[in-house]
Amino acid sequence: MKSKLNIVKIGGNIINDEGALTSFLKDFSALKGYKILVHGGGKKATELASLMGLKPKMINGRRITDAANLDVVTMVYAGLLNKKITAQLQKNNCNAMGLSGVDANCILAHKRTVKDIDYGFAGDVDEVNSEFINVLLQNNVTPVFCAITHDKNGQLLNTNADTIASEIAVAMSKLFNVRLNYIFELKGVLESIEDKNSVIKHINLEKYKQLIKEGVISEGMLPKLHNCFNALEKGVQKVKMGDASLVKNESNLYTTLSL
Repeated sequence: MKSKLNIVKIGGNIINDEGALTSFLKDFSALKGYKILVHGGGKKATELASLMGLKPKMINGRRITDAANLDVVTMVYAGLLNKKITAQLQKNNCNAMGLSGVDANCILAHKRTVKDIDYGFAGDVDEVNSEFINVLLQNNVTPVFCAITHDKNGQLLNTNADTIASEIAVAMSKLFNVRLNYIFELKGVLESIEDKNSVIKHINLEKYKQLIKEGVISEGMLPKLHNCFNALEKGVQKVKMGDASLVKNESNLYTTLSL
């Protein structure tokens, strides 16, 4: 029988809020069993880019990454945020290792093919080194992944953190019963953005398509939900979306995804 593996992706305003992040990392550290943390940090990268006179550009919830912005996101994701988060986990007695997709060839990607939109140095995942990740887990090390990958030709790539969480979950599902949790500042997918308690508790594939048509799901939520269903279709056992209370199993208000 496969062991359980919790994969948690943290993003949104929680990363920018020092108190919320500290509280979440304490709760994540207390999670028993095998676990992996994936983090974003787009808002922090946007802040730093603005200070440097760069104007970040987003299309359909995804960042356009030119060479200058690639330098910024690499510094923020793989440096500042990754190490701050890893240090906090160590403080909470969670033996964590901060990683990018480059380290130990963990996540191999390719530069996104230009169709209608040129996303610049954006990476689409080709392969996850599940064997190496499993070695870490078996040695009681909790991997902490940022959103930087590479193409094995020396080129760094900015890859959507939701996608990284989904692809790691799919790869690890061959070895574990994987539960994937997307955690952000909202309680789940909302029926109305004005009502923070209007959580849609369950979304299947049919409902997902209907919500897109109705315009309920748009912008940044689109790639997030796309990645949820990608994970479910490829063997991940359970996917949930909600706020930090999900980690403590203290809330009944969150969104569960199924096929």
